Amino acid sequence: QVQLVESGGGLVQAGGSLRLSCAASGTIFSILVMGWYRQAPGKQRELVAAVTRGGSTNYADSVKGRFTISGDNAKNAVYLQMSSLKPEDTAVYYCYADIFSRHWGQGTQVTVSS
Repeated sequence: QVQLVESGGGLVQAGGSLRLSCAASGTIFSILVMGWYRQAPGKQRELVAAVTRGGSTNYADSVKGRFTISGDNAKNAVYLQMSSLKPEDTAVYYCYADIFSRHWGQGTQVTVSS
């Protein structure tokens, strides 16, 4: 069984920064991809960013140039550095890890005030 634990969410003013962390534990053979989705009230869950075991990254257009994803294979962890935050970034952010199947964290709230 795999568990993902997120941390780092909170309340920040527009233009500010936050860093999300996610660590996987349990029976892990090899994590292929880790990343973050987010879901705002009344909206579908959307991919924010992802990083492969080899270090390739992918970003949603809406966060390019503002967010940076990084992974630590030794720690089975992924981080999301969020800068120049906007009110429209307000959402619950979910970490995920693709191993043999997709595993999800419980979510962490990010609120950006204007």
